[in-house]
Amino acid sequence: MLEEVRIQGLGVIDDAVLELSPGLTVVTGETGAGKTMVVTGLGLLFGGRADPQRVRPGADRAVVEGRLTVPAEGRVAERVAEAGGELDDDVLIITRSVSAEGRSRATLGGRSAPVSVLAYLADDLVAVHGQSDQQRLLRPERQRAALDRYAGEALSRTLNAYTVAYRRHREVCAALEELTTQARERAQEADLLRFGVEEIAAAEPVPGEDAELLAEETRLAHADSLRIAATTANEALTGDPTAEVQADVVGLLAAARQALTAVREHDTALAAIADRLDEVGYVLTDAATELASYAESVEADPARLAAVQERRALLTQLSRKYGATTDDVLAWAEDAAKRLAELEGDDDRIDALRAEEAELGARLAELADTLTAVRTEAADAFGAAVTEELTALAMPHARVSVRITTGTEFGPHGRDDVEVLLAPHPSAPPLPLHKGASGGELSRVMLAIEVVFAGADPVPTFVFDEVDAGVGGKAAVEIGRRLARLARRAQVIVVTHLPQVAAFADAHLVVEKSNDGTVTESGVTRLDRDGRTRELSRMLAGLEDSELGRAHAEELLTIAAADRGD
Repeated sequence: MLEEVRIQGLGVIDDAVLELSPGLTVVTGETGAGKTMVVTGLGLLFGGRADPQRVRPGADRAVVEGRLTVPAEGRVAERVAEAGGELDDDVLIITRSVSAEGRSRATLGGRSAPVSVLAYLADDLVAVHGQSDQQRLLRPERQRAALDRYAGEALSRTLNAYTVAYRRHREVCAALEELTTQARERAQEADLLRFGVEEIAAAEPVPGEDAELLAEETRLAHADSLRIAATTANEALTGDPTAEVQADVVGLLAAARQALTAVREHDTALAAIADRLDEVGYVLTDAATELASYAESVEADPARLAAVQERRALLTQLSRKYGATTDDVLAWAEDAAKRLAELEGDDDRIDALRAEEAELGARLAELADTLTAVRTEAADAFGAAVTEELTALAMPHARVSVRITTGTEFGPHGRDDVEVLLAPHPSAPPLPLHKGASGGELSRVMLAIEVVFAGADPVPTFVFDEVDAGVGGKAAVEIGRRLARLARRAQVIVVTHLPQVAAFADAHLVVEKSNDGTVTESGVTRLDRDGRTRELSRMLAGLEDSELGRAHAEELLTIAAADRGD
């Protein structure tokens, strides 16, 4: 709820603070004292149109700051966080300023924010009903949502089922749209994938084959050099059998080992060297044997070399198209086969989706018809209830009805357009609310609607300006009684000039001008019981100390207290 509003430089208000309370708060004061500027300030605070002519003459700008308590886990807190703002112990600070040149700025939770964000938040925070304000409930989508809540569980169950079917229907339609409109592109994709898979399958590559072929090609291309090198190394180790003089490494090493073996027992250090020479001898003997075997195995094979080079050329061609290595080519082929299976199964999928779409369409039509029936029944009850309220609010000939227009297209909430209509007198045709009522009448109509919708429409704060315009006597008492009834479920702030309405308040603020014609902080006073009696007396008789006026004021306060159950 709103806890406090500070207004600076707006109209006749220089600098004033309004401390607000739960329940019904009324704002009164003499004509021209600035009561309406309170509503204007609240309108600015929640994204209303900025009018630089409202800036107080001599002031650079008008500033309105509001302090609200909001649930930390609620939708408002979530939207504030999305805008970059923060709550301070469940308290939200909103500021709106308008310069004399017409520039407008807003801050939300300590961060600058577009004014449109304030208007967006207003839908969940406040309903301002002033004679020049855009009314929240004048918007058809809000009227539909409020009527749905008014209809209660009978509609909510059907609407929940409809919402699930509607979302699935949109998903199915989107999938069908994609499959049918992109058929050519998908066919081309399938052809390319099919060609690639077939080309790779024909080549029958083996994982790691490209690396193995490269090694084999290198070995075959250098077969003569490899054989000569192995033979030369072997002869260096073991000697050339055809040579008259042997000068091989193995023979020389054997001579060294024999020389050391004869004396090794005389010195352990020399024995260790002899052991190392023994190890070297074993290694050299093995190496010589392997070199001989290798030299015999290496053969120049031009036919095999040509086959390897041809195979490598084929794999290289595949690598240029599908992957850097044979393993990458095989991975591409696996993925392509999966995607190809999806594409080739589109026809079956299209048939299945079309069948599901038809089933969902029939389901939606059935649920939409049920929604229309429930809304129609609720609309009749709602229209009768509001009309009854208007009779008590000095509009005995007015009739409120709800027009439900059923279209052919499914929407998120069914096929119905909902619009509340007003016929101010029997001979007048029913018209939309903003066309069928004058300013004062519209405020009373909106009060009647809010009273009927109370509990169904979850907005926590209502603001009414001149809701009692053009009425008096018993009708004024009924207005006060209904505002008090609405205040049992929400915070209600009312600017009024009627004592019959003010008597029902839980909190009473009076706005007074100072000697220079401005409203300052000291000019907004919260009245106690005695102060309320004097103010009501002034509103009744124009004289604060009139005994007759005070007696009448006391009577009004007593009646209102009894009605509220105080």
